[in-house]
Amino acid sequence: MSYEMIAIFMFASMMLMLMTGQRVFGAIGGVAAIAALALWGTGGSEIPFSAAMKLMKWYPLLTLPMFIFMGYVLSESRIADDLYKMFHVWMGPVSGGLAIGTIFLMVLVSAMNGLSVAGMAIGATIALPELLRRGYDKRMVTGVIQAGSSLGILVPPSVVLVLYAMIARQPVGQLWLAGVLPGLMMAGFFVLYIAIRCRFQPHLGPVLPADERNVSRGQKYRLLLAGVLPIVIFAAMMVPFVNGWTSLVESSAIGALTAFLAAVLKRRMTWTVFQTCLKNTLGITCMFMWIILAALGFGAVFDGLGAVKAIENLFTEQLGLNPWMILILMQLSFLIMGTFLDDTAMLVIVAPLYVPLVGALGFDLVWYGVLYTITTQIAYMTPPFGYNLFLMRAMAPKEITMRDIYGSITPFVLVMIFALALVMAFPQIALWLPETIYGK
Repeated sequence: MSYEMIAIFMFASMMLMLMTGQRVFGAIGGVAAIAALALWGTGGSEIPFSAAMKLMKWYPLLTLPMFIFMGYVLSESRIADDLYKMFHVWMGPVSGGLAIGTIFLMVLVSAMNGLSVAGMAIGATIALPELLRRGYDKRMVTGVIQAGSSLGILVPPSVVLVLYAMIARQPVGQLWLAGVLPGLMMAGFFVLYIAIRCRFQPHLGPVLPADERNVSRGQKYRLLLAGVLPIVIFAAMMVPFVNGWTSLVESSAIGALTAFLAAVLKRRMTWTVFQTCLKNTLGITCMFMWIILAALGFGAVFDGLGAVKAIENLFTEQLGLNPWMILILMQLSFLIMGTFLDDTAMLVIVAPLYVPLVGALGFDLVWYGVLYTITTQIAYMTPPFGYNLFLMRAMAPKEITMRDIYGSITPFVLVMIFALALVMAFPQIALWLPETIYGK
């Protein structure tokens, strides 16, 4: 059997295992281990051992539990509740203002957490009931929550971009900065869409009643301070890192400590909250580590097969595709995989193949990391089996049906596709900031 057929067989076996409901790390790692033993006999057992040692030596991996802990502290201590109260008062007088405020909330939550699931949970439990109670159109606000949560893996400190940086061997700082402008641009497009639609269809996002808007100026400014806190936490973590005063791991520790101190000062860090944060942090971190370990083993087998070179030759020589056509096919494959896999699983499955291939085709790997994150979030919201669609169904009130959820995402998906096209056509949207800061 040729190496090309072995590579195809490995991918087919892995996808079959995933479709039967196997855990992601078990499917990836199991196929890698069986293939290694079949190809190289007992010597193949060195591959998982080598992958484990490589994982243990990755010092930047310490950032994962720090960022995850920071996000859970801010979520469990209800700082996001304070943020929503601020947007409630300040944006209420505007038609569609609470929906616009929800997008702003999602941007700040993303800067605090780095996980799209956390943004979805906060939006569905805090913002969605309030929007529905005030007469907002249920389809529009359901789309707002899903679209806003997509910013979680793009706006720094994105945990997924940290994983991409480790697998693609790219600087985390540059990837974070590369996600800033595309993330803010996409948030701006969401706000523009909501404002225009509610301008012509005011019944979709009614203005708040006067009695809810009439608060004192002093109370307004006190609520405004709630929005300053996450910015302070974000600045305390990012400014020293961008200026080179601290390493990535040190900055993540600063972020986690600052969030913890903020919760303590607000008298919300109870023993129950602390236990919940630690338990959730341990669970998510261990999940990520198992997936990375499996991906490293799978990648090692691929390197040994020379599959990347073979597939590059297939696309460029035998099929005669140009680099842009190959890149578009890669993005389409993410859309298909996103119907039944999360962003981390997609990354570790295709990273052994796509990342070296993108580099060989002459594309910038930092720029491609941004394309990956946008495309996977589009896939999350694409019927029939988008990950975010079912997550929203699990969290949303009973009056929101699956049909409402499907119907809510169409305009936001179109906006995200437009943003993706812009970043593909104009790479400097993503690369300008890291090149300016780092002088790359």
